[in-house]
This record gives sequence, C-alpha cells and structure tokens, in this order.
Amino acid sequence: MPRDFQRGRRLEEQMLRLISELVRREVKDPRVGLVTFTTVELSRDLSHAKVYFVPFDGKRTAAEVGAALASASGFLRIHLKKQLEVRHVPELRFVVDHSLDEAARLSTLINKAMESDARLTEEHPLPSEPEAEAEAELPGDPAE
Repeated sequence: MPRDFQRGRRLEEQMLRLISELVRREVKDPRVGLVTFTTVELSRDLSHAKVYFVPFDGKRTAAEVGAALASASGFLRIHLKKQLEVRHVPELRFVVDHSLDEAARLSTLINKAMESDARLTEEHPLPSEPEAEAEAELPGDPAE
C-alpha cells in the first residue's frame, strides 16, 4: 500500500506542474486569464482529480475562470495522457482554492487581537507580583 501512496503523490505533483504549464502555454480561452494552480488531489483509485486554483485576474470571477477551465478539461486530459504516459488520465474537476483568503483573514484576526491586547495592557498594566519582589530582596542571596 505505501507504494500506491507514493505513486499517487508523484502523479499529483506531475499533474500540477503539467496543468500549470499547459494552461499558461496552450489554452487560448481568454476567460481563463491569470490563474495559479495550488494543489492536485487524486482519489484513491486515481480516477478523479480535484485541481485547486486561484484566479488573479480581477476582470473575471472565480466562477467564470472555473467554467473556462472546465471547458478546457478535455483538451488538458489529452495532453496529460501524452505527457504522463499513463493508461487512464483522471477526470479533472477544478475547485477554487480559498486557503489564501482564509490565511489572510486569520492573519488579520491575529493582528487585531494583538493590537487589542497591547491596548488593554497599556490602559490597565498588570500589577507587579509582591512575592517576586520580596524574594529578590532577601538577605543572604547566593547571587550577591
């Protein structure tokens, strides 16, 4: 079973590289525009592939780019078959990758929380701990 796992990972990486290259060089559909492919996930039986993408062209929506990629999937599969040298090329399903948006949202939330925490600390400083001060003033401390 580990061998199948490695084969799947290798095939995912090859497909990601080839799809990126093919879309950039061969696909002539103007609806595709600027797009980055982030991940390919293959099913266990290698018959289906989810291809995650991020559109960078502000002129088109993600749905329009996804529809253009879906219409080019047959063309892409033909070229993948030639270059991958596999008996069966997986069905391609293009999915918008929201991980970059989610990462930016989480980063913004973390920054807001840190700013709020800093503001609260400035407004209400924590009282110093009397025990720590008392220990520091003990006579006969070996550090002296």
